[in-house]
Amino acid sequence: MHCTYGQDWANLKRYEKENAELSGSAHNEKRVVFMGNSITEGWLRTHPAFFEGKPYIDRGISGQTTPQMLLRFRQDVIDLKPETVVILAGINDIAQNTGPMTLEETAGNIFSMAELAKVNGIKVVLCSVLPASDFPWKQEMEPGPKVVKLNSMLLKYAKDHDIEYVDYYTPMVNDNLGLKKELGDDGVHPNEKGYAIMEPLVEKALSKISNKTSKK
Repeated sequence: MHCTYGQDWANLKRYEKENAELSGSAHNEKRVVFMGNSITEGWLRTHPAFFEGKPYIDRGISGQTTPQMLLRFRQDVIDLKPETVVILAGINDIAQNTGPMTLEETAGNIFSMAELAKVNGIKVVLCSVLPASDFPWKQEMEPGPKVVKLNSMLLKYAKDHDIEYVDYYTPMVNDNLGLKKELGDDGVHPNEKGYAIMEPLVEKALSKISNKTSKK
């Protein structure tokens, strides 16, 4: 069967050069890797000021599902020796970008990323999936209720494992379980106003982790 992804299904080459330049942890640099899909990739493009002057590393790849992220997690997160990883993933699984997946399989891949991070001494921030009531590229998937269910699984895991959880969903959802119109142009991807809601929420979680670490 012909594979449309060629030989690099997880897009391992995407950040190869940037990773090589970052190899090893800079002295006292508390790196934070943002692992995700187009929502993470678009963050740097839409609001680069959020990343400027901070040890924030964007490792989002548009269209990716959690199995693809899990495959590249070692090179794009662990090998960069960050203090913390921020994981925002799952919406493309619901869209079936790489084929049908259950919510349990998606959650399991996210949990595996968290566990890989923790065993390597990396703190974890788990993020809720953003609301979406439809996909422009794949109609009639009815993602709204699935996002709610996946987020409840992620929240439970975070509570059970003492992991910081960032709830982007609640302040961004409309009455139809979709993204508020003013926060994104296509109902899935945030615009600058959307990222302006997300940024203080994730920074609050990062500062909590930093405070916990400094008290030890």
